[in-house]
Amino acid sequence: MRLIQTEDDLAEGAAHLAAVCPVWARVLPDLGPLPLRRRSDGFEAIASAIVGQQISIAAAAAIWDRMQAAGLTDAAAIAAAEAEDLRAVGLSRPKARYLQAIAGAGLDWKGLRQMPDDEAIAALVALPGVGVWTAEIYLKFALGRADVFAAGDLALQEAARMMYDLPTRPTAAALRAVAQPWQPWRAVAARGLWAYYRLAKGREGIR
Repeated sequence: MRLIQTEDDLAEGAAHLAAVCPVWARVLPDLGPLPLRRRSDGFEAIASAIVGQQISIAAAAAIWDRMQAAGLTDAAAIAAAEAEDLRAVGLSRPKARYLQAIAGAGLDWKGLRQMPDDEAIAALVALPGVGVWTAEIYLKFALGRADVFAAGDLALQEAARMMYDLPTRPTAAALRAVAQPWQPWRAVAARGLWAYYRLAKGREGIR
């Protein structure tokens, strides 16, 4: 199981991308060092991903900052919080319910570290409010999995459209097909596409 833990891992993955695809070979030098984007695994990482669902990066960051200031980022605090406390920091009612349900679900977070990608994604998707995108973001950033991609991410799709000069933004299925040659470093490719998106659009595509 390949993991992204250091800048050397990113460099190895980037070298693979450049070797298998002339487009990557052309654009990677302009992107600069790709960010690790690693974070500690566990409840807080999945909570952060849920906060970021279907809202802007700025809005998600503001809500997360308020949650941190209120001490509402760990499972025990979320489980003990009143609904109005969660609403007060900006969480929607569904997201507040999801977080409290996950806080009480008793998932073996450490056990996820040993699971293959598909099994870990399935375990996360079984939680309330966690879809494939959220699970894949968790595997990429919290577990450091090197070949998880999140093809449903709109910024990745738009970056691929621009980078490959496609007539329309690819669907998740189409982008997964494009990404097949990038194995086993598709998580490095995702970082590269987000960097390309930032360069082309002047704003971040992921928090």
